[in-house]
Amino acid sequence: MLYRESGQFKTTYAADQAMLPIRQDQIFLALVIVVAVTIPFLVSNYVIQALLLPFLIYSVAAIGLNILVGYCGQISLGTGGFMAVGAFAAWNLLARVPEMPPLVAFILAGLIAAGTGVLFGLPALRIKGFYLAVTTLAAQFFLIWLLQRPWFVGYSPTGVISAQTIEILGWRIDTPVDRYLFALAVVIIIALAAKNLVRSATGRKWMAIRDMDVAAEIIGIRPMPTKLKAFAVSSFIVGIAGVLWAYLYLGQLEAEAFDIYTSFDVLFMVIIGGLGSILGSFLGAAFVVLVPIFLNTVPGALGLPLGTAMISYIEIFIFGSLIIFFLIVEPHGLARLWSIAKQKLRLWPFPY
Repeated sequence: MLYRESGQFKTTYAADQAMLPIRQDQIFLALVIVVAVTIPFLVSNYVIQALLLPFLIYSVAAIGLNILVGYCGQISLGTGGFMAVGAFAAWNLLARVPEMPPLVAFILAGLIAAGTGVLFGLPALRIKGFYLAVTTLAAQFFLIWLLQRPWFVGYSPTGVISAQTIEILGWRIDTPVDRYLFALAVVIIIALAAKNLVRSATGRKWMAIRDMDVAAEIIGIRPMPTKLKAFAVSSFIVGIAGVLWAYLYLGQLEAEAFDIYTSFDVLFMVIIGGLGSILGSFLGAAFVVLVPIFLNTVPGALGLPLGTAMISYIEIFIFGSLIIFFLIVEPHGLARLWSIAKQKLRLWPFPY
């Protein structure tokens, strides 16, 4: 088999602790990046807009939520609200400060979302579990209500506003391929940053708080800054995802586009893909994006066309069943199944 580690030796701690210590993983990642860069030139604009862009943007949101839920153990149901904060912050910055570069506005929008996350993360210092989930759910409804006020939408009578055109260093991002490549660049940067962050001392503190906060406090980890840092980083990434969703996918801003169902979708991605796994965020996003497309195309091709309502019911049933399955049988989701497959390839044909 191709997946073998024989003859691969590490002579330093740095090499042993590398993000991709195995040569096969490095080759696989390189192939994935090459395919990701070339695929928009091989498919139609519809595929880019309907499939690839939602996958990339949802992956960013799932990474952000996974840092908070998977790595730090703080339940959040307000992801959609924090995405909306990032999107509307970017629009207002560009609308009220026209000379501001879009890239700077996007980063500032992420920071505003991070500050909002810290504000609503303060109750996490006193409460946990179901009560924290209810608090973040309240944040979701409050933020959507707040962002529907006339000032935030530029006094638009419909509450819907058009996103400004993005131009970065002379690169006008207005075609589907341009939007895809920009989203891909953001995804790569955020994924690498998140992967390194969770492997750092900060990430180890998050996981200690997640596993047993009392024991973590006993060994010297301060819960307050650790939890607030998780809320800040998570909200920053989720806010960037909201900016991408509004500017690259929708092309407009509307508070209702970031409703509670968006929060549930991102949470489903994290649970199905794998709690505490950056790879799981991508797998979960791919699964949630592909299932509706599969239900819309495959049954019809087999001569079993399904109505819109039936597809919606089947979709809910599949997501619900898989969440129950993964929470009971394999809490680490699809990422853990991928890890088990690699372990089997390492030992094949010998018994596992």
